[in-house]
Amino acid sequence: MSTRYPTSTDDERERAVEAAAQALQRGEVVVIPTDTVYGIAADAFDKRAVQTLLDAKGRGREMPPPVLIGETGTLDALAVRVPDWARALVVECWPGPLTLVLHQQPSLQWDLGETRGTVAVRMPDHAVTLDVIRRVGPLAVSSANKTGMPAATDADQADEMLGGDVALVVDDGEAPGGEASTIVDATSEEPRVLRLGALGLERLNAILEPHGHELPAGAAEA
Repeated sequence: MSTRYPTSTDDERERAVEAAAQALQRGEVVVIPTDTVYGIAADAFDKRAVQTLLDAKGRGREMPPPVLIGETGTLDALAVRVPDWARALVVECWPGPLTLVLHQQPSLQWDLGETRGTVAVRMPDHAVTLDVIRRVGPLAVSSANKTGMPAATDADQADEMLGGDVALVVDDGEAPGGEASTIVDATSEEPRVLRLGALGLERLNAILEPHGHELPAGAAEA
């Protein structure tokens, strides 16, 4: 089991955020809460830390982790050729449970795995997570579980699966969402749902239709 940092009081929260930020800056991986499920996090620009994250999950480089950001403005530092309809989704759905797959900035000095020139980006709607990101920078974050197991929705589940592989666990109670984010591919002219999660098609289409796009029922492929 790993060191646990609760967030019940302001002082505890500050200690938890600072401990997580320092561990990430040292190149370690940590478990943090998000607005969807708990995540295992690494500094996105630390190649060894990202590989440690993948190893902890039992995941290969063919499944690179998404990147969580703390400000919508960071999107253009990480991605290029962002469609107008994708920007509309960002305006309406960030922070929140929407992950966008985009063409990554070619100048980025990182190694998330076999990304094929893309990056999956999300801004979470969780104050503790955002505090950590804003101190460290963009984080590679995947659901806190071993590959093939259900994603952890509380610190106990995350610790049971990953406690021996992470520096610490930030315990913020039950994840408020409890369901993974919806993933939309924005690397081509037409939007495509890769995973239907906490954000439903009705909400997505209400934003997309004024921009001339619509996701069909049963659009999710995975």
